[in-house]
Amino acid sequence: MGAIVNCAAYRDGKKLGKVEFEGIAGALAEAGTFVWLGLHEPDLPLLRKVQQAFGLHDLAVEDALDAHQRPKLETYGDSVFVVLNTAQLVDDEVVVGETHLFVGPNYVVSVRHGASSTYTPVRDRCEQDPHGLANGTGYVLYALMDFVVDQYLPIVNRLEDAFEALEQNIFRDEFDRAAIERLYKIKHQVLRLRNAVYPVEDICGQLIRLHEDLVPKELRAYFRDIEDHCSRIVRSLDVVREMLTTAVQVNLALVTVTQNEVVKRLAGWGAILAVPTVVFSLYGMNFNFMPELKFHYAYPVVIGVTGTLCGFLWRKLHRAGWI
Repeated sequence: MGAIVNCAAYRDGKKLGKVEFEGIAGALAEAGTFVWLGLHEPDLPLLRKVQQAFGLHDLAVEDALDAHQRPKLETYGDSVFVVLNTAQLVDDEVVVGETHLFVGPNYVVSVRHGASSTYTPVRDRCEQDPHGLANGTGYVLYALMDFVVDQYLPIVNRLEDAFEALEQNIFRDEFDRAAIERLYKIKHQVLRLRNAVYPVEDICGQLIRLHEDLVPKELRAYFRDIEDHCSRIVRSLDVVREMLTTAVQVNLALVTVTQNEVVKRLAGWGAILAVPTVVFSLYGMNFNFMPELKFHYAYPVVIGVTGTLCGFLWRKLHRAGWI
């Protein structure tokens, strides 16, 4: 059973030792003892054996096998089924995995799928805290959820740094397609991470309010701490998302203003050039009687009047800021 990462029994805040899969039933039968089983991408036959050993609900097992679930909390009798989205940065891309937690009065079964760090540090942390571990499976649930939430923070910081690196290129009056595409990519990752974090607040609230058997009074402050961390992460992600949207809008506005300035200048010069175009086009027409033909100073007068009109228009347009 290569998908089994670890399996151990605990009592009164102390580790009794590792438990073979065949010995799970005996460990669960001992009063005051709970078993913590860790799985990584198990197949259906193994999950069915785990279901029989711990008495897990069919629907929860199906969800754990599918591994395409939204973060949620489901209650089945005296046990809960918690789905969490894990996240990791792989080549500057936010990759989301899943962790499914079956938690009952005397067992914790953690199932990892996809991008997720190993939970060995969480197990070591719990075993080094006998006082917390004495609270039973609720403390293990807290430790696992806290570890998942802590993995979000470095990703949020990296996304903020990525935005700041692009910010200088965005606030220019030139359209930078590559920068806009990068901003859109960052925004997509922000939304993906937010969708993973936001439901955890509600999960913590339900555990505190509705599951006093698993989350006794001594542990409520711990879950409120997770709730607070999630709230702060969500606020940070909302700020980044708003800044990303604003940056794109500002860049497009600057580009539009620059284009308008160019159009104004072209229109101004077009107006100036229209004067000589109209005047000189007269000479291309076949009139029988043109008064200036017999006037000795006709040519310089026409040129002078044309130049004066062009200069007058240039001055007016220059004062108006069109040229």
